[in-house]
Parts: sequence; C-alpha cells; structure tokens
Amino acid sequence: MKKMLDSVDQRTKLVGENRLELLLFKISATQLFAINVFKVKEVVKLPPLSALPGSNSNISGVANIRGMSIPVINLRGAIGFSPMPVSDDCNLIITEYNRSVQGFLVGKVEHIVNMTWGDIMPPPKSAGANNYLTAITKLQDNDVQRLVSIIDVEKVLAEIIDYDITLSEGVLDQQLVAHMPGRKVLIVDDSATARKQVRDTLSQLGIKIIEASDGLQALNMLKGWAAEGKSVADELLMMITDAEMPEMDGYKLTAEVRADERMASLYITLNTSLSGSFNNAMVEKVGCDKFISKFQPDLLVDAVQQRLKMILD
Repeated sequence: MKKMLDSVDQRTKLVGENRLELLLFKISATQLFAINVFKVKEVVKLPPLSALPGSNSNISGVANIRGMSIPVINLRGAIGFSPMPVSDDCNLIITEYNRSVQGFLVGKVEHIVNMTWGDIMPPPKSAGANNYLTAITKLQDNDVQRLVSIIDVEKVLAEIIDYDITLSEGVLDQQLVAHMPGRKVLIVDDSATARKQVRDTLSQLGIKIIEASDGLQALNMLKGWAAEGKSVADELLMMITDAEMPEMDGYKLTAEVRADERMASLYITLNTSLSGSFNNAMVEKVGCDKFISKFQPDLLVDAVQQRLKMILD
C-alpha cells in the first residue's frame, strides 16, 4: 500500500494540467467510491480503536498511528448508509484536510486511477442538494463500465466538526468595514458546503457573493462579462477558487484567466483543503495571487481585507 502513495513528486506534475488521481475503495459490496490522492497521507490496516465518549455518532473511535491520535470516521455511516462494522478486514484512509488529520474507515482499497478533470462530472441534479457526492466518473474495466462516486469529504467533515463563522476579536479592520458593502467576490467551488461556508463568512460583512460550481462555469461567466465590455478586474474585488473541481480545476482556471488579456489582472485567491506547502508551489506556478486554507474564517476575511486595502491605497 505504501508504494501506492509514495510518488508525490510524480503526481504533483499532474496538477496544473487539469489532471488528477483518485484512490478507489469500497464501503459496500459492489459500489466504488473515491477521493483525490492529494488528500491522502497513507492507507493502513485498521489498528485497534479506543472509544471516544461523547463524540459524534459517526466517530468509531481513535487510532494511534505512530504516536498520533487520529479520530476515525465511519465513512459509510457518515454518508447516510448503515455504519460499517469494525473488523480486521477494514482499512483506514488517513487524510489531511484544512491542517487537520483524520482517518476514514473503509472496506477494500482497490487502486489509484489517473484521470482528467474533463472525465469528472457533477452528480445528477436529481440526486438532490443533500447528497454526499462532489462528482462522479466512469471507469472501463475490461468490458464492464463502472460508476465511481467521489465523496464530498468537506460536507462529511462539516457535519461532524462545526464551522463557526464568528470572527476573532481584532480581525476586522474597522477602517475598511465601510468600504466592504456591495463589493463583489466570485466563489468557485464544486462543494455546496464549501461555497456556503465562504458565503456565510463574507456576507456578514456586506459583500455580494457570486457563485460558480466549477472552473469552466466560472471561466465562461468571466468571458461573458468581458465580451459585454465589462472590466472583470473592476467588476470583482477578487475570485476565490477551489483547486479540485470537475470540468476544470482551479489551477487551469487561473492559467486561462491569466492568458486572457481582458481579465489577466483579476486578483485570484486559491482556497483549498489541500496541503499548504504543495499549494504555495502551485500558486507560483499558475499565477494565483494568494493561497489560504479552507474553513478558517479569520484567514478568509484577512485575505479579503488585504485585497481591499490594495485597491484603496
């Protein structure tokens, strides 16, 4: 299993090329699920678990991995199915989101597949707003086509860990507060949960939020404004984009914006749950202006204030 996940440098080359790798696994007898490999630290056999009294019902316990206590989330239970029985056949996918480490209890871990974001589709609208999928894709396995459901991990975590949009004392720059109402920010994220968290944080400051659910939708929106003769950089205070999205990822979106002289000066902030060290390198590569980790309202507001101050100075 270690060999499956030890080629980070090789995988890094995929990002910015609108490509990704998915770790496939099962939490039921037949259906395949997946998460992006970049969010996976390692995969191990399930170690003994210690009980965590008073925790969320989908926390199966705490695992000790090389001296680190890691909460273990029963993924099958967390996405609305009956919880997976804890057994020796289970595996633990250890992930890092937003600078926190957690493990997901799953069944068989299959393999990694290399795909383009063009192969990744949003879940059908008929699935409703409360589904736990961020996207779906299809794999050809010999003569059989298999459907793969890509988990919206951010939604799963948001239902286990409360997201508080209350700002810490001293974060708001009172000299900038009067200049915020009516400013427009474009949020680009395939996770409705993530968009809501950004929207709820910034809306309390009077900022007007425009949303797009993937990079291609955002790019078409920006091109439409430019075609109407609007100055995109004047229209928007900034664009805040996720990295991973179907149709077009945030890195490719940034590169496309920078390549179009009509919108090249748009201020772009990458807002993602992927690791900070990796994204700092990618920000420089594709030309983003700033990188911030997701689900940290103080950092989000500070990024907006820094941009507003640049305009006003």
